[in-house]
Amino acid sequence: MAVAKARLLRPIKLTYFDLNHKCVVIGGGLAGMTAALSLAEQGFDSFIVEKEDALGGNLKSLRFSLSGYDPQALLNETIEKVTSNPRIHVFTGAEVIGLSGYMGNFTSTIRQKDREVELEHGAVIVATGASEYLAEGRCSLYGENPCVVTQSQFEEKLADNSNDIRALKGVVMIQCVGSRDDERPYCSRVCCGHAIKNALKVKELNPETAVFILYRDVRTYGFKERFYREAREKGVIFLHYEDDQKPTVSERNGKPVVEVTDTVLGEKLLLEADYVVLSTGMVTTGNEELAKILKVPLTSDGFFLEAHAKIRPLDFATEGMYVCGLAHSPKYVEEAIAQANGAAIRAVTLLSKEKLVSKAEIVRVNEKICTGCGICVSVCPYDAREIDEETKKAKILYVVCQGCGACAAACPNGATVQNVFEKQQILEMVDAAIG
Repeated sequence: MAVAKARLLRPIKLTYFDLNHKCVVIGGGLAGMTAALSLAEQGFDSFIVEKEDALGGNLKSLRFSLSGYDPQALLNETIEKVTSNPRIHVFTGAEVIGLSGYMGNFTSTIRQKDREVELEHGAVIVATGASEYLAEGRCSLYGENPCVVTQSQFEEKLADNSNDIRALKGVVMIQCVGSRDDERPYCSRVCCGHAIKNALKVKELNPETAVFILYRDVRTYGFKERFYREAREKGVIFLHYEDDQKPTVSERNGKPVVEVTDTVLGEKLLLEADYVVLSTGMVTTGNEELAKILKVPLTSDGFFLEAHAKIRPLDFATEGMYVCGLAHSPKYVEEAIAQANGAAIRAVTLLSKEKLVSKAEIVRVNEKICTGCGICVSVCPYDAREIDEETKKAKILYVVCQGCGACAAACPNGATVQNVFEKQQILEMVDAAIG
């Protein structure tokens, strides 16, 4: 059998580039701070750009955990490590408004109050986080009756450990409020665990309190399943409802009343409650604008989309950019920490290099026949092409070029040629294959 081989028509010259060994981390929540600390421990400087006036993100609203650790102690310890580390530079009340360059040599423009700052860096980690969805319009009494609250709001009340909380007689929790529907079809993953955590805390404060969790599906995956069993053993009652028969909340004598059709009994139940607690899931804010600035994609749910779920779960398709935490998808604290450390390690694989080397299969331009039509620029998915203002010819950003060949295929007069895939080479391989 004949073996097809590609013969090099000319020596390939690799191009070497200097790179900046710093990283910009967009987001100052737990994931962003963890990534910055990991980078610092490995000897690299980073800039944290946080839009809020203080670090912490969603961790600021957590008071308890299923695993037993103290979220507020974790928050304070992490902030202390970040603010005391000389390799970490924090910009609060700031946002990224511009980005130029390419992997290894980015320039970010950030706006902090009344000033603009330019940061030069070699990598970007996106850790913008997400927020709890507020249920206006999803429950008729939310925002009107103070006894109808979200899980985070209820958790803060539990943390107060007041006599009123200890005297609760009934608590009803409603899952999947404003999620897993036509507007937000995704599952936020953490809501079931959040509800069970708070239900267990209620039972700890007062075992006599009646706690109902109205659910469509209970998703306490992995080792968290034992907390679901523990909740049932301690008397938490789980009632299943169908999507087309969602619970409704009304008011009687100033107290909320929940009406739900139990699928097991096949009957409607009226549950009086001291508190109705809504599990509302996670939503993103501002990702669309940032995605345009960074030129990275989003999922249909508004979270940032990784390059490949299996092969490159922490990378963007754009080289030198990485994602972690709630910016990527809803996840527990432990998962966000693990992903942040992973994103930092991925960034270090780039920042630890002395030089950047262009790929062997990048394209080149024959300027003698290039007309500067710009077709190659428009089809390049990596923004690795531009028209030189002086020569009016196509120009290649070699460190950005991934050698995909889209420009070579689109060039109308053959001025763009891809190394190691030239026409003569392809023809010789075809001849060898059929000969």
